[in-house]
Amino acid sequence: MAEDGTAKYDRLLDAETWAFIRATGAHYPPGAADLPVAAQRAVYDRMCRAFHAGRPAGVDVEDGAIPGPGGRAVPVRRYRPAGGAGAPAEVLYFHGGGFVVGGLDSHDDICAEIAARTGLPVASVDYRLAPEHVFPADFEDAMAAFRHAASGGRRVVLAGDSAGGCLAAAVCGAVRGEAGACAPAGQVLVYPGLGGEPPPESLALHANAPMLGAADIAFYRRLRAGGNAAAPRDPRFAPLAADGFAGIAPTVVFSAECDPLSGDGRAYRDRLRAAGGRAALFEEEGLVHGYLRARHTVRRARESFARVVAAIAALGRGEWPYPPEAAG
Repeated sequence: MAEDGTAKYDRLLDAETWAFIRATGAHYPPGAADLPVAAQRAVYDRMCRAFHAGRPAGVDVEDGAIPGPGGRAVPVRRYRPAGGAGAPAEVLYFHGGGFVVGGLDSHDDICAEIAARTGLPVASVDYRLAPEHVFPADFEDAMAAFRHAASGGRRVVLAGDSAGGCLAAAVCGAVRGEAGACAPAGQVLVYPGLGGEPPPESLALHANAPMLGAADIAFYRRLRAGGNAAAPRDPRFAPLAADGFAGIAPTVVFSAECDPLSGDGRAYRDRLRAAGGRAALFEEEGLVHGYLRARHTVRRARESFARVVAAIAALGRGEWPYPPEAAG
């Protein structure tokens, strides 16, 4: 740890990861954080297009919609891998982006690769974004998508990164204790922000981390909460605010070591285990927030993505391959 209390990223991050950080930063003009939201979205979308790795062969993709709250439609993009018609489960994916940026295109190749590598159909959910639609609009769309998927006769594995990991955990918490088709088969959360309170040590330790800092988290949280600096202590907003964790579906969490949100993943894993649930944590060494986009250029990210895919596939099969001491 450096004298100012921040991590020594020159020691923690390897050359490949620094190259990814620089490649990402090259898409952001000076003062990007002060741009209007529409301009921030445009910058983010251009960056995501630059990192798009293409869709694997054999994955059919179709855009559509499902019934949402208040009669509105929730856009979804479905990925159907070759031979996936008889798959036992479906993956419901919620994209990251701080509840402010991102959409069906930003995580298109990630979802296509998950479908190809697991053999499971994937549905990516285009939930409403802040500040036009403040909480609980995002949660309501996520819940509608889960209820629709659960009615289809397959097991449902919830997955998401960053803000999407928060939504997956919020849905799992809202339906905890439900049985049969109403219960998720499990959830896989990648560097999720879960609203730890008090804030985890990682928030101070990595307040100025590359890719995501404490100020960014506060900005996105404030927009999602309708301009309020104080986030609501509502488990639909912050899953760690729940008053109980029993009955939550089997959970695998992936945290990045150099991420202010990394402590949320450990706290969530610990509370699920304390409540008698199945929960595993992989704290990925030397990685930063947003590393899924580096899965083809950074060895550590590639290896982590393989573990993410394996976790989704295992939960889809109804398997739990993690002994208590195996992860985290």
